[in-house]
Amino acid sequence: MHSRAIRFSLLAVAVASALGGCMNARIEESRELPTQIASGEAVVILAKPQIEGTSAEDDFMDCVGRGLASGPKSVLVHDNDRFVDELFPWFEPATAPSRPEAVTQLLARPGVSERVAASGVRYLVWLDGGTRKIDGGGSIACGAAPGAAGCIGFGWWENESNFEATIWDLKQAKSAGSVGTNVSGTSAIVGAVVPLPFIARVENTACNRLADQLQSFFTGGG
Repeated sequence: MHSRAIRFSLLAVAVASALGGCMNARIEESRELPTQIASGEAVVILAKPQIEGTSAEDDFMDCVGRGLASGPKSVLVHDNDRFVDELFPWFEPATAPSRPEAVTQLLARPGVSERVAASGVRYLVWLDGGTRKIDGGGSIACGAAPGAAGCIGFGWWENESNFEATIWDLKQAKSAGSVGTNVSGTSAIVGAVVPLPFIARVENTACNRLADQLQSFFTGGG
């Protein structure tokens, strides 16, 4: 019986290792304008206002911002909270322009164009999306007794991260295009006395892929 449990644990660990390293990623890009960003021009990333559902979370936006601002193709990224405060109340969720053409009317308001120019922001990135569990199965049970404790079983789940960045050119008051990423991956946990997790970090991968693609979008010209 003991050897059978060992064989089960080894098999479960092998399966979990294979599953935990399995991820699928897809990037999509649509370009409407050339976006060769100039020295001194900045990008700001904001959560796209949502009528239904949830906007991209702050942690994910911060992750994309850090990625966009690092490496040999780094892009100047303006702090999103500071931008919203500088342009208050025009980029609050309830008052933000719903289409790039509305920026023309917004910039015509007294003092708005001056504040945008002072911020140095040329491109606005509206980010929306999220991560969700799309499948799963198995079971794991843990228990304790005098002098002994442990877990047995095998459980797995599949997560999907789906995000889209819509880019507006504030100088031309036009949509410059969009970049989207979809990453799915399977994680698992094995109960082999001590629970052994094998995690597919789909959201972190989605952040890195999206940041890399946005860098190329802003530095790659037309």
